[in-house]
This record gives sequence, C-alpha cells and structure tokens, in this order.
Amino acid sequence: MGIYARSRFLNHMVTSFEVPVEGNEVLRKVVDRINADIELKTYWRASNVTAIERLGYNDHGPTHIRIVARSALKMLRYLVEAGQEPDIVRSYDMRKEDAEVVVVLASALHDIGHAVHREGHEEYSIALAPEIIKRLLRGIYNEAEMTVVTVEILHAMITHRTDLRPLTLEAGVVRVADALDMEKGRARIPFRAGSVNIHSVSALAIDRVRVTKGDERPIKVEIWMNNSAGVFQIDELLKEKVEKSNIRDFMTIVVHAPHEELRIVQDLKF
Repeated sequence: MGIYARSRFLNHMVTSFEVPVEGNEVLRKVVDRINADIELKTYWRASNVTAIERLGYNDHGPTHIRIVARSALKMLRYLVEAGQEPDIVRSYDMRKEDAEVVVVLASALHDIGHAVHREGHEEYSIALAPEIIKRLLRGIYNEAEMTVVTVEILHAMITHRTDLRPLTLEAGVVRVADALDMEKGRARIPFRAGSVNIHSVSALAIDRVRVTKGDERPIKVEIWMNNSAGVFQIDELLKEKVEKSNIRDFMTIVVHAPHEELRIVQDLKF
C-alpha cells in the first residue's frame, strides 16, 4: 500500500468521539485517550470495511459507536438518578463514575470484532478488547480496580449478543442502546444496500428515536415511524433486546405511528 493510499485510509478514521462527561474527570481522561488511540480508531474503520464495503450491510463503525455510547450513558444516568445502583458499585464498592466508564468503553468496543468477521463478532470483540482497555485505563486505576473495570466492560460487550442476558445494570443499558440505533437507514438488523425486502424497507421507516427522562419510569423511549413497516424493526430487534435485558421494568417505550404513510417502495417486478 502506497503513502497516498495509507493517508486516504487514515483520513477516513479522523473522527471525534464525544460524550457528555458532566464533571466525571475519570471519564474525561478516558475519552481523551480514546480520541488519541489509533488502534481503536482503526478497528472502527475496519469494522465498516467488513460491514459496509464487503458485506453491503449497515454502519457498525464510529457513527454507531457514538450513538450507542451517548444513549447508554444517558440511560445509566436516568437510572442512577432514580435510585438504581450500578453493579460495579454494589459488587465492588466502586463509584457511579466508574460505572459510566464501563458503559462508555463497552459501547466503544462492542463491535470492533467486525474487523475480523461479522459472524461471531461479539467473541472477536472481547478477544481484541483487553489490551486496549488496559492501555486506556493504565495510571487511572490501580491493578485490582483496572481488572474489575475490565471484566465489567467485557460482560457488557458480550451481552449485547441477542441470546445472552445481561447481569449488570451497565450491561443492560449498553444492550438496549445498541438496539436503539435504528433511525432511518441505520437498522441494526443487517440488510444489503440497494435490496428491497422487509429488512431494508423497515430500516427506512424509522424517522427518529429519542431517549428522555420518563415520568412513571426512569427512562422514556419514543420512536417515530413514517411507515408501518417500521414495526418489523421494532418487533424483530428492539423488543427482544429489551425484553431480555434487565432494565425492561424501568422503561416506557412509545411508538408514534404515521398519520399518513410515506411511500417507500414504488414498484416491484419479479
């Protein structure tokens, strides 16, 4: 690969990872280190090479990572504000600020296994992650604390897999946040670009997803559809992810159906 080609690839990786740190100085340091970490950013870019360029699927790179991290962090804070205790606090007597580090790093690392292959990407992600985690946390935590934070991150990463149940509050919000990245064209259900099927149509039927503080329950999720085909996206992915999470009872999900349906598909010919 020549110098020009290398530079072009690296330019695609230049993206800023930002989450609202809200006075969490440990999280601020971690975010700064994420933004300076070439290996992690390369994995994000390579994940999209696999998902988009080679498989013709949807984004699993830096944009997805940023959306998941922000949604997961927001939900965790709503839950803590409502009196829920993060499991790293309950089990290890650490701080809620450390729970935020777990959630953000699990979000940042959960899909890097796509760089290897989409099939089994969750296992590849947790195989690649430990050295990166240690590099990002070294000097911030002592050895025992860093080990605890690492295993909590790995748990939150692997349980975004549909068939595994999260055992911590932190893992629950990461799992649900992953599924909530479903706005128009960003479906978490894989579909091939340019194809016309229920996957691709439903991916275009979700206009907006908003996570806010709830009234009766700590978290309120609102979803706006432009076409009823979006129900497939909600039912096939979000519902299962939420129902098999440990934060279902803390959430209210409201789906706004369209008054007038947007015509997504014009004509089909077989």
